[in-house]
Amino acid sequence: MIARGEGQDPDRLPVAPGTGWPGDPAGPSTPVARDPAQVAALAAAAPDLRELEARQSVCRACPRLVAWREDVAAARRRAYADQRYWGRPVPGWGEEHPRVLVVGLAPAAHGGNRTGRIFTGDPSGDWLFAALHRAGLAAQPTSVRAGDGQRLLGTRMLAAVRCAPPDNRPSVEERDACAPWARAEVAAVLPGLRVVVALGAFAWQASLGLLSGAGVQVPRPRPRFGHGAEVALEGPSGTLLLLGSFHPSQQNTATRRLTAPMLDDVLGRAARAAGLPAGPRGGSPAPEVG
Repeated sequence: MIARGEGQDPDRLPVAPGTGWPGDPAGPSTPVARDPAQVAALAAAAPDLRELEARQSVCRACPRLVAWREDVAAARRRAYADQRYWGRPVPGWGEEHPRVLVVGLAPAAHGGNRTGRIFTGDPSGDWLFAALHRAGLAAQPTSVRAGDGQRLLGTRMLAAVRCAPPDNRPSVEERDACAPWARAEVAAVLPGLRVVVALGAFAWQASLGLLSGAGVQVPRPRPRFGHGAEVALEGPSGTLLLLGSFHPSQQNTATRRLTAPMLDDVLGRAARAAGLPAGPRGGSPAPEVG
């Protein structure tokens, strides 16, 4: 059961699985991991990617993260006071057979934790989806909420940690507990994958670990992160390109450490290396975020 306490306003509780939230992969019978050992077992036993997404989305293995994500969902930010929050782990999202995989750190407390979709409903996501659209990797230039018509094109995205963490800083134990979800997801999409884009140093290191665990040859010492860094890795299905980009956080974009042309360059290189069509495609522009 997702609810934290009796007598609480139902609209301030996390969304119960199978109750109609757009894109919710889980149902009432989806098994729930309650400790790291159960995460590993349920991730390994998931029969397909859809069931893996469902199991990720109801995980309760990390008490600190569970408490934080649900407290945020109950309190809400004033700007979203009239909106229901997802309040659950945010699973990977996008095409089931991607050629490009975008890896981030963790959902934002009032972004993915609110909307239930990675990089959706927060300023970082606004930046990222606008750039993905310009590169031909997303159907619309904005990602506002689940069920808004947005689609990734030849692309999938996931977070190394599936729950929004306090101060955007998961502990090492939380990162390790969550890793089997990401490892299983990378293994599932690896056969057709050609490019991984890591957003930030944390995601870069996580990506190297995930790829190594999936049988990709990662050199020692491990390649260093930098914006625009590029490493060709040999995997079971051929050469895989790992690209690095600064994370599109407000701190990085406001200080111009990351600019739109810089992000466009990395995502354009990803699209070309993956053999995907360049430039906006796949649908009419979505409305601007207010």
